[in-house]
Amino acid sequence: MSQLKLAARTVWNWDAARAIRQLIADEKPDVLHVHNTLPILSPAVYYAARAEGVPVVQTLHNYRLMCPNALFFREGKVCEACLGKSFAWPGVRYGCYRGSRAASAAVASMVAFHWAFRTWSKAVDRYISLTEFARHKFVQGGLPADRIAVKPNFVHPDPGVGDATGGYVLYVGRLSEEKGISTLLSAWRTIGSRLTLRVVGDGPLADQLKGSIVQTAGIEWLGRQTRDEVLRLMQNAAFLVIPSECYEGFPMTVAEAYATGLPVVASKIGALESLIDSGRTGLHFRPGDPDDLAAKIDWLVSHPQELAQMRKEARAEFEAKYTAERNYVTLMDIYEKAIESARRGREPSGRGTVGRLTV
Repeated sequence: MSQLKLAARTVWNWDAARAIRQLIADEKPDVLHVHNTLPILSPAVYYAARAEGVPVVQTLHNYRLMCPNALFFREGKVCEACLGKSFAWPGVRYGCYRGSRAASAAVASMVAFHWAFRTWSKAVDRYISLTEFARHKFVQGGLPADRIAVKPNFVHPDPGVGDATGGYVLYVGRLSEEKGISTLLSAWRTIGSRLTLRVVGDGPLADQLKGSIVQTAGIEWLGRQTRDEVLRLMQNAAFLVIPSECYEGFPMTVAEAYATGLPVVASKIGALESLIDSGRTGLHFRPGDPDDLAAKIDWLVSHPQELAQMRKEARAEFEAKYTAERNYVTLMDIYEKAIESARRGREPSGRGTVGRLTV
């Protein structure tokens, strides 16, 4: 597909809209639940659903509606330059989407067109935000506050609690700048061989960091692993480190760690500030500060009783918030409210129980 055609379909894709209308006619769903429209489904699918009388629920996995790269992150630090702007000129100027001004302009144009067309306020019945922090940002950015529900990610099946007999610290994630991996490696130069760090993951900085990982005492790089293996590593680890320097959406590693009874040491930034209850389910450190991270790790290692209690609290947090059963109840409530909201503007469809069509 040519760049021009791709850009146009990012804004509005008639073919996708027709396909969704046909799918709705065939399946007769109660709700269209959208997780992503970028690049070529386009927000036209919302209107396809509305034309068929089907309410729309949109999960907001990132900050795309307010930031071309969806992270609020540029040049190694948090950036909110495009927040609240009708057109994301700074994002285009800096080529924030895939390092390309042209691609950034296409994304910014799509978002701006649909802000102007009031798509985000009139074509979506309910939004799902993964955290309260993200919900606050979406309201700042202009989404209707009364339509945004908070529903976190969940873990299923339940992997069960581990025994923490491995004696190592674990990092699971992308090897990229915004994830704070460089801060973690710097902290380990202070910690050294006193404690083993196992690094799971891959990413754009992998080749660059391989040398540092191999040369730094106490670090083992395991590369990309299966989910089952990651959960096994979590069950045997002492604690998990999440050194992110960007606004995370909702890292699945947090819920998975809690499910296995694994405390989390995380940057005090964005959603991580509320997802980790410092002193109960883990600890916070100053983002981008390897000395503070090393100090928090040393404290945990030297306080085994407190660490053992954190393991119990981490599991309790999972049971209270991140099980499939609890998530299902929350999701069904969101669907019912979306259906009720849509019915206020049309005759009841008489479709019976709630079903799902996920795009």
